[in-house]
Amino acid sequence: MRKEFVLHVFDKHLEQLIEVFGQCPPEKRDVIPEGFKNHIHWHLGHVLAVTQFHVFGLAEETPIFPGSYDNLFAYGTKPADWDEQPPQWEVLYAQLKELRRAMHETFENRLDESVPENFLKAENIGELIIATSLHMFYHQGVVYGMLNALK
Repeated sequence: MRKEFVLHVFDKHLEQLIEVFGQCPPEKRDVIPEGFKNHIHWHLGHVLAVTQFHVFGLAEETPIFPGSYDNLFAYGTKPADWDEQPPQWEVLYAQLKELRRAMHETFENRLDESVPENFLKAENIGELIIATSLHMFYHQGVVYGMLNALK
């Protein structure tokens, strides 16, 4: 798998996601629109937690975000079930902006490195990064739809 392709796809989807989160007015970040179970603040944390799980976790690399992110933002979680305060929007948004650097520094020369068998069916780190890029793209669409619903 070509490094330039994998990192281009990741960077492109990350930049688009940063842009769509940047469009969210502060007063709308913690509002759950009708028909949704999470707010945009949750989606921001979720992308970070799942990227950590999909790439850093399945590549058996040291986590870059606190373990509490799993309790707050993992698959199946929702704000209605939280028993602790989530990190502030500004903290999560800054971490999203730093994610490119962390991914490149940690993985850019390891894309062909094999990973243990996993639910994503990825065979190497490059495939994990493509899978998380698709996940980001999905949430970009959801957040875009939520922003329209919140107008």
